[in-house]
Amino acid sequence: MDQPRRNIRIVIIGDDLVGAGGDPKGLGWVGRVIAKTQSDYPRVDFYSLPTPEITSAGMSEQWLEEASKRFAADTDNRLIVCLNANDINAGISMSRSRLNLANILDSAANKGVQCFVISPIPSRNPQLNYDIEHLSAGFEDVASRRSLPFVDCFRPLVDHQGFNEELRNSTLGMPGQLGHGLMAWLVLNQGWYRWLDLPEQEI
Repeated sequence: MDQPRRNIRIVIIGDDLVGAGGDPKGLGWVGRVIAKTQSDYPRVDFYSLPTPEITSAGMSEQWLEEASKRFAADTDNRLIVCLNANDINAGISMSRSRLNLANILDSAANKGVQCFVISPIPSRNPQLNYDIEHLSAGFEDVASRRSLPFVDCFRPLVDHQGFNEELRNSTLGMPGQLGHGLMAWLVLNQGWYRWLDLPEQEI
């Protein structure tokens, strides 16, 4: 006899991007993903925890304390790690960035928390994008070594005209309505429903 499924709680950690930063509609990519993740059984609850300018080191230090406040003993607890380029600006080395992500993923696994990893997005600074590309590849390697889903939001968007126009026109250098929509599409089409073991919904 099949065991009943537990309700799912998803905590999302990252910078302003997980808090709909830059989106005039206030939905962000997270809100768009939530809208396409409708499930009565199991119920799926989302807890988005944006921290401005947070680095991978900050995520590694803070995720468990913050996520534990949202998780419960009787729920299927999951973590989305939405990475960014703040490590580059903070002078954190590639090896340390990789180690920080590895620590998050391994400590989550030890707690029975399944993880979903999202890459940094491109910058409006072409020179910075060279470093972001290498950082993203390093993060992808860490996730793939653990057979965890990794959504590449860098390569599909780095040359996207509409995405780059929004970055250039933003005072904060953040994507707008189109950019958040593109991010949501990438997430939903790169293993999202499989990760949750839910039927795919029309996108």
